[in-house]
Amino acid sequence: MLGGATPVGRLDVTIQQMRSAKGMIRVCLTNDPQNFPNCVDDARALTRSVPADDRLIRFPALPRGNYAVAVIHDENGNAKLDTFAGIPREGFGFSRNPVIRFGPPRFAAARFTIDDEAETQAVRMRYIL
Repeated sequence: MLGGATPVGRLDVTIQQMRSAKGMIRVCLTNDPQNFPNCVDDARALTRSVPADDRLIRFPALPRGNYAVAVIHDENGNAKLDTFAGIPREGFGFSRNPVIRFGPPRFAAARFTIDDEAETQAVRMRYIL
């Protein structure tokens, strides 16, 4: 490693238990607890949108540290998580697959550390409606 170079690692996010291959998978990776899980106001968040039949999303060259991932299965391709009375109508999931009660988990429940050359997070999709 060159002097002063920041150590980096790669993150592979695998998507499990999809109910269909329709639409898009939308992934948000952040290290900011204040902007998890939406990443709306997080200029440093990394997002990816891939066809729903792609079950592997790769984030290369990430600085080592703590992160969390939020995933939605945007089945109708409208670029948002559809809800009915606040209940998600499309699939969702988070790194470390925390227990879901009322609302999304906190950053700490989904947090993982990239401290090696490669990290894999297997995100299990959940569907309520």
